[in-house]
Amino acid sequence: MAPPRVIRRTRQPRTPPAWPDGRNAARPKPDGLPAAPIRETAPEAARELLAWYDRCRRDLPWRAPPGARADPYAVWLSETMLQQTTVAAVKGYFSRFLAAWPTVEALAAADPDAAMRAWAGLGYYARARNLLACARIVAAQHGGRFPADEAALRDLPGIGPYTAAAISAIAFDRPATVVDANVERVMARLHAVETPLPAARAELRAHAAALTPGARPGDYAQAAMDLGATVCAPRRPNCPACPWRARCRGRALGIAASLPRRAPRRERPLRRGTAFWIARGDGAVLFARRPASGLLGGTLGLPTTEWTEAPAPRAEPPVAVREWRDLPGAVTHGFTHFRLELRVRAGLAREPAPDGLWLAPDAVETYGLPTLMRKVVAHALRADLFSDGRWPGRPAPPGSV
Repeated sequence: MAPPRVIRRTRQPRTPPAWPDGRNAARPKPDGLPAAPIRETAPEAARELLAWYDRCRRDLPWRAPPGARADPYAVWLSETMLQQTTVAAVKGYFSRFLAAWPTVEALAAADPDAAMRAWAGLGYYARARNLLACARIVAAQHGGRFPADEAALRDLPGIGPYTAAAISAIAFDRPATVVDANVERVMARLHAVETPLPAARAELRAHAAALTPGARPGDYAQAAMDLGATVCAPRRPNCPACPWRARCRGRALGIAASLPRRAPRRERPLRRGTAFWIARGDGAVLFARRPASGLLGGTLGLPTTEWTEAPAPRAEPPVAVREWRDLPGAVTHGFTHFRLELRVRAGLAREPAPDGLWLAPDAVETYGLPTLMRKVVAHALRADLFSDGRWPGRPAPPGSV
């Protein structure tokens, strides 16, 4: 009888699992923790980061050269603009503001409408209102000079702990601890902090404070922010380029790309409302200024109903209108804590048109509208409401009646 046949199975190579940055790459192998936590060698670590900053710093319009103090006005203006906004988006706004109002005294004397128009598009319009209020106090009560002390800075409108620390460190070279989202990410990875945000914030701030040096604290603060923005990036940290790679516990454990952890976000509720596009005979459209306080406070836009989560009753226009039309579709917009859906109703004001702010819709770019209202105007301008070619806000085409 022939001997039994032996079947050998070739083991197929296993596809490595996806790593947190989304690439189909093998998880980095741990290569051993640093000999000592970075806090035990803080002065040396600070010198390493400052040396990296001197070589690799970002060239930003509000910055001074390494080792020099920056203009407090430029630091305050840029840091206010950078809240909830990217550096790329802020550069142009900063340059335009500085050209229009080169000093805090000039900004204090600015026309509020002109300042709001210059701010339009940056969002979070309470910052613009606080900007003017702060400038007026600094000009009137501090002789046009920002205080250097963090506590005194926090007493000014719109300046919280982060902005106060940034101004104190960068403009006055005081050893203040500056912690933004970039620094939080660097600290979480450097110390392998796995507690989710926001619960981890106190621990991360303590780590950042322990590393803040007494020498060149302003440059150090900017270096830590630059490291998080350019090297210790959210999804794909460039560990080989990091001056702290040998000290990073997150890298050593192979978990850096997954830090910082974050608690699950709540789903934002949906609110709804109606915006009114009301035109008079010459094509001008009725605009309104929102109340000074509250969301989009002090900005210009079309009249709207309240924005509610519950279904609202039939929307009534603020003035007598004829030839009402409901525009198809809706305008959607996202705020930090909720999503918004606005329907648009359009119509012609009954003659004589009531008093109000009537503006030409083809010049809306000069009005400094917030992003939401620019979306509403664009939605209305795309509509084709009347069979004779007319519609509110657009002149009748040649040959129409």
